[in-house]
Amino acid sequence: MSANASPNGETPTVVAVLGLGEAGGAIAGDLARAGASVRGYDPAPVPVPDGVTAADSEADAARGADLVLSVNSASAASGALRAGMGALPPHGVWADLNTASPGAKRDLARTADEHGTAFADVAIMAPVPGRGLRVPMLASGPGAGRTAQLLTPLGAFVDCIEGEPGTAAERKLLRSVFFKGLAAAVVEALAAGRAAGCEGWVRENIARELQQTDASTLDRLVDGTRKHAVRRTSEMAAAAAMLDELGVQPFIAAASRDLLAQLVSDEK
Repeated sequence: MSANASPNGETPTVVAVLGLGEAGGAIAGDLARAGASVRGYDPAPVPVPDGVTAADSEADAARGADLVLSVNSASAASGALRAGMGALPPHGVWADLNTASPGAKRDLARTADEHGTAFADVAIMAPVPGRGLRVPMLASGPGAGRTAQLLTPLGAFVDCIEGEPGTAAERKLLRSVFFKGLAAAVVEALAAGRAAGCEGWVRENIARELQQTDASTLDRLVDGTRKHAVRRTSEMAAAAAMLDELGVQPFIAAASRDLLAQLVSDEK
């Protein structure tokens, strides 16, 4: 079977991509270059990548597709599913790539199941720009294996994990609590440093700390936070007050203060 052949080995894999923004457009373009027959739809007037056939609606894009990739937005995911799944053939799979809560993914899966449509919860695990179709993905749910089977020969990296729809989303969001929280803390610290006139010093300090992390850092952070929660509650209260004085809203500093205070309360 050729890399772009469908299971019968005769025709290209037909993929519908709903949402042709930054992520969906890159993925659709890569699929077309890999030899898939790609139909794309976006309600907004966005450019259609080379090799992708523009569809008039979700249903038009999904008609006859082996796989639908919904890459529009979490708020539009349910409407797109309801509008397009009726056109999907019996062997077709609906894969939702939007970032949403596990509960939202389970709701989508129930809607798909009611109409006899196989559903895959797919979590994009890294920024799409620069990677396109080769961005790492996690997939769960009844359609996960089929999604990986169709996309892998086209150059995708899909890691299937056990569990119902929502499991992949859960893994991504658990990871996001740390990575996006860390990014937010860095942004806030640099803003405070800029307001205090020492942004360069703060930047160098953060970079040095990040360079020194290793496998033991995680335990040190967790154990130290619990052991010194009382002192650190006062420290972060002072930090939040300082940011207020500098005119920087202390979103992360205040949240850290409150979490530490809760740890102290839990120990009483």
